[in-house]
Amino acid sequence: MADAANDALIVFQPSGKRGRFPRGTPVLDAARDLGVYIESVCGGRGICGKCQISVAEGDFAKHKVKSAADHLSPAGTTERECAANKNVDPENRLSCLATIEGDLVVDVPDAFRIAGQTIRKDATTVGMHRHPAVRLCYVEVEESDMHNPLGDADRLVSAIESSFDLENVRIRFDLLQTLQRTLRKADWKVTAAVNTAGDRPEIVSILPGYNETLTGLAVDIGSTTIAAHLVDLMTGEILASTGVANPQIRFGEDLMSRVSYVMMNKGGRENLTEAVRKAINTLVGDLLKMSGTPRGALLDAVFVANPIMHHLFLGLDPTELGQAPFALVQSDAVRCRADEIGISLGKGASVYLLPLIAGHVGADAAAVLLAQAPQREDHPVLIVDVGTNAEILLWDGKAVYAASSPTGPAFEGAEISCGQRAAPGAIERVRIDPETLKASFKIIGTEFWSDRPEFFGASKATGVTGICGSGIIEIIGEMLRAGILSPDGIIRAPRTEAEAPYLVENGRTWSYVLNDSNPRLTITQNDVRAIQLAKAALYAGVRLLMDKADLSELGEIKLAGAFGSYIDPAYALLLGLVPDCAVENVTAVGNAAGQGALTALLDVAQRREIEREVRAVTKIETALEPKFQEHFVAAMGLPNSADPFVKTRTHFDLAPLEPAAQPGDRPRRRRRRER
Repeated sequence: MADAANDALIVFQPSGKRGRFPRGTPVLDAARDLGVYIESVCGGRGICGKCQISVAEGDFAKHKVKSAADHLSPAGTTERECAANKNVDPENRLSCLATIEGDLVVDVPDAFRIAGQTIRKDATTVGMHRHPAVRLCYVEVEESDMHNPLGDADRLVSAIESSFDLENVRIRFDLLQTLQRTLRKADWKVTAAVNTAGDRPEIVSILPGYNETLTGLAVDIGSTTIAAHLVDLMTGEILASTGVANPQIRFGEDLMSRVSYVMMNKGGRENLTEAVRKAINTLVGDLLKMSGTPRGALLDAVFVANPIMHHLFLGLDPTELGQAPFALVQSDAVRCRADEIGISLGKGASVYLLPLIAGHVGADAAAVLLAQAPQREDHPVLIVDVGTNAEILLWDGKAVYAASSPTGPAFEGAEISCGQRAAPGAIERVRIDPETLKASFKIIGTEFWSDRPEFFGASKATGVTGICGSGIIEIIGEMLRAGILSPDGIIRAPRTEAEAPYLVENGRTWSYVLNDSNPRLTITQNDVRAIQLAKAALYAGVRLLMDKADLSELGEIKLAGAFGSYIDPAYALLLGLVPDCAVENVTAVGNAAGQGALTALLDVAQRREIEREVRAVTKIETALEPKFQEHFVAAMGLPNSADPFVKTRTHFDLAPLEPAAQPGDRPRRRRRRER
């Protein structure tokens, strides 16, 4: 038995975990014992070069470390050969071969920590931790012989359990058919992919020889677009990203129209399911081609979607979601094999779908909750994922409330006479001169505004094609600021001859001319009404959550989703899309649902975390709330006909909200119109 008094102290950074171990203990063993998870594909054989560490020098815990060589075993032949073949940093050591010989501080670089930050530093992966569900285990299996009748599969499992921190490992049944041939052809040296997400670690793939290529897929299935990311699970790097319009749009623009299609057409559900799965398989092929990675290495996938998209993707009937009480087939997280649902990944790949929160609040909202973690804040936070079906999350400091509002496709260009989805040539920014009523705008594809001489040349390739969501929000706000729109959303008639080119008669109403050249783009009274209806539905849902939480104001608002990311926060407030708030406290957080999918892909522990969090969420079904209609009607006003929006009106120098009429009051507004 080792003399504990002579044990050496080792401290791992940046975690700060520490412990004493007998001299001669491999650093990797000490790390595992302390719960510091260092990457090791080869199980400590000095083959993969993944378990790199660096040794710090200096003072700590009253111990002076002047020379790392005095406290760590010198590099042997195996370590030097691996370092040369795998291009190991000359300042680093391999923790599986280096043994503890004295007190030392060990730094585990990000790239070699299983629970370390991902390598790529962009907006979608920064801060995430890497502890994927699937891990690679290279082993050299003991050959079978006459004296030890243990089966080959049992030998493989034994080799993995003895070399890695895994217990009770099982092998997937279909792998047994080719196991013996694979082992012998590979001279008993194989790399096993082990999925640790279930109740027991499971071998899902066996590759001959040493292999260190492992990838995963994160997909956000939106009702309008599908976005996908291919991720290197060994480093956390996003290898490729792509997206496509959801092909289900041809069956219906919004969610309820797709449910209606299922109900009204024989084979409707099958058509919608086939369409989305085919699109995802195409995206997978594109991602693999873009990154140059083999399909066989793609062994894990995480999907997020709203409830109807979730059901259709899995091949489940969404009919019950089209009517009260909006019953889900299953609200818990779904785990299945990719080939069970027709998704073409690597053989043995698994699929995970985050849990659903409620009948109309889906896994995409759960992913937003996972990515943004508002419950860590000490002040109320509102998160709105703006789309054809807006998901709303509210943290009041004690609990999370969730709801959904059917905003429809107006914010994405549908139902707007000159609207379109975001694409080169679409107007995304608008300003109106309040004196002349002439608009200037900026289109996707050029940084020049239309009133600049450089605009013509810069826009020649695409031309001006229409107006997308962010532009629609701004044009309505600018029309209000310029006095073209009344607070209740009526486009006025021209008052002078100079205004006549911009305010044109359209039947019994008026339209505003945004662009008079090719093409002629106008904002009609019906366009304004479509936006009012969409924003009123969203605002009413938010107010219901605030009522439930007994909140009168908010300190922070986050706009999520691809559309939410491009909305100018000031104009979101001016339109009354979200409650009154200081402009600087309204921020865009990008595609938070996609970020949540990436988080769940890269860290299996986060899957268990969100499953717990979702159970604690208070769900509000807006369609069943009696006050929804009251909030909806008030929200038709710009920015609102009941809530004063003092901060927003001050920011834009708008007149204060007129007091609500009381019984006996004379109809002042109507008299002004009659004059």
